[in-house]
Amino acid sequence: MIVLGIESSCDETAAALVRDGREILASVVASQDEVHYRYGGVVPELASRRHMEAITPVVAEALDRAALPLSAVEGVAATQGPGLIGSLLVGFSFAKALAFARGIPCAGVNHLDAHVHALYLTPDPPGFPFVCLLVSGGHTGLYHVTSPRDLALMGQTRDDAAGEAFDKVAKMMGLGYPGGAVIERLAAEGDPERVRFTRAYLAAESFDFSFSGIKTAVGRHLAAHRNDPGCRMADVAAGFQEAVVEVLVRKLLRAAAVRKVAHVGLAGGVAANRRLRELLAAAAGREGFSVHLPPAALCGDNAAMVAAAGHHLLAVGRHIGWDADVFSRHR
Repeated sequence: MIVLGIESSCDETAAALVRDGREILASVVASQDEVHYRYGGVVPELASRRHMEAITPVVAEALDRAALPLSAVEGVAATQGPGLIGSLLVGFSFAKALAFARGIPCAGVNHLDAHVHALYLTPDPPGFPFVCLLVSGGHTGLYHVTSPRDLALMGQTRDDAAGEAFDKVAKMMGLGYPGGAVIERLAAEGDPERVRFTRAYLAAESFDFSFSGIKTAVGRHLAAHRNDPGCRMADVAAGFQEAVVEVLVRKLLRAAAVRKVAHVGLAGGVAANRRLRELLAAAAGREGFSVHLPPAALCGDNAAMVAAAGHHLLAVGRHIGWDADVFSRHR
């Protein structure tokens, strides 16, 4: 089955064509970074308007890249939530209208589930069961995955998501938006041991996360030392990044040990972070876990993961009705 995936949950307008939930025929992502950069974060109204401008050209470009006519599409899948309501409505409404006009089924995809499906688009997908760490700008959670349609939440952030903390710290440091990539680049020039922040592990048995404390700690450090001759922003960035990724890796591997699985995976935008991938590979290797990582292009928001998730829903007849609506929060 060839599924057209559509993603518009935040500030990327994306379309992709995927065959049988495994083979990417085309994937197109239109970024809005230049729109939101001046504001230091995503402005929902501006994001919605840009989605309306981009959705038709992005879908047309995906079809062109795949060298397929619209008639070759056998199903449509679109992100239903969570996300920004205005942004979601653009992609979801487009998908429903297209499916209705073509007389083909449509699936509503949970954005978080879709990120996990990015792993199934790799040459070496994890075997079931496995534990996946989903870490992005809006969400951080641990999932026990037993099939493409069965994900059990083991723990999640109690406050800021990891990616959100990266963005906020970057803003404090005057580095601009989006913050993840710029913090990573600066941290590569610093020494994480020169500015060491407390690791927020919470209770020993907890799989939940908390990153608001380290964000506050960075703010206090900057306020106290920004003008010190020995204060290097690269060291602050490295110390912050190390404190975040160590917590992420430790909790992922502990969850895998508790569930007695052999495979672990990363998903979400922060999964592209090189230090996180490096630390996980080393720690998992010592503890005997097989690590599965999506390529950078499948870490951020994209429609290929949505199409893959949609394939597994459509395969068992889980279609949405034409009155289906979007949702803003995880449910």
